[in-house]
Amino acid sequence: MFFNVLVACEGVNIPDPIVGLIQAIYTLIKVGVPLLLIIMGMLDLGKAVMSQKEDEIKKQQGIFVKRLIAAALVFFVLAIVQLLVNIIDQGDAMTCVNAILNGK
Repeated sequence: MFFNVLVACEGVNIPDPIVGLIQAIYTLIKVGVPLLLIIMGMLDLGKAVMSQKEDEIKKQQGIFVKRLIAAALVFFVLAIVQLLVNIIDQGDAMTCVNAILNGK
């Protein structure tokens, strides 16, 4: 999963532990956020349905939609940053980002 490669970005060498930590956090965000959203949504909506109260179900649906939007923002923030870096800088910056995140 983690590559033992010293990433060199524009003359700056980034050590393996830092690259490994960044890759771990990135993978945790990619996998953990959707799983957490699914689990929390199932629990909240399940409790609301079991209570059989229409207003409670609607309230939990609203909370779930808000969590879905927040999860989408967290999940896509790195992709948006990568896109902006790619648009702004056509040089080595995007190569460094890809090397750090994907080990390439």
